Amino acid sequence: MYLIVGLGNPGNEYEWTRHNLGFMLIDKLAGDAGASVKRRECRSLVGGAVIEGERVKLAKPQTFMNLSGEAVACLIAKPESFVAGKSLMVISDDLALPFGTIRLRARGSAGGHNGLKSIIGALGTNEFMRLRIGVQPEHPVSDAKRFVLDEFPKAQRPAVEEILERGADAVRTVLRDGIAKAMSTYN
Repeated sequence: MYLIVGLGNPGNEYEWTRHNLGFMLIDKLAGDAGASVKRRECRSLVGGAVIEGERVKLAKPQTFMNLSGEAVACLIAKPESFVAGKSLMVISDDLALPFGTIRLRARGSAGGHNGLKSIIGALGTNEFMRLRIGVQPEHPVSDAKRFVLDEFPKAQRPAVEEILERGADAVRTVLRDGIAKAMSTYN
């Protein structure tokens, strides 16, 4: 069984923000699988699905980004046979990647992302898969925090839908063919 965690912030005011791409992709995967992510568990909203023949638990931590590790550590500790390095995937935005770029990794650093930093700290390892989606602006920004907490402009929303479709395809490829094959296809 896989645990796929999308990072974001709870609340309607954050729904269309750049920092919520992880939540958006979880919702896309759930919708495509005919599942819902509404059950409360470990300070998260969770739901079960079968994607590419694999049982998955989809999760959206409700702890706010900087405390995501608390929710993920609780979910990993459940008796469903999750192994951080083999069956955990975390989906996040990435300010260092150009807008719309998808980057898959089998492991790695937090790269300045507070949600990933929290998860690495709580688990005591960086050995978990991650899918990062680029949100880098075309121009320098003076306040990175404000930029990622701003909503996508309405003009970019069709592009966001396409990015989520590619992200969902990337997750399905990981589940079907493994992380190495998915990395060679999507990176």
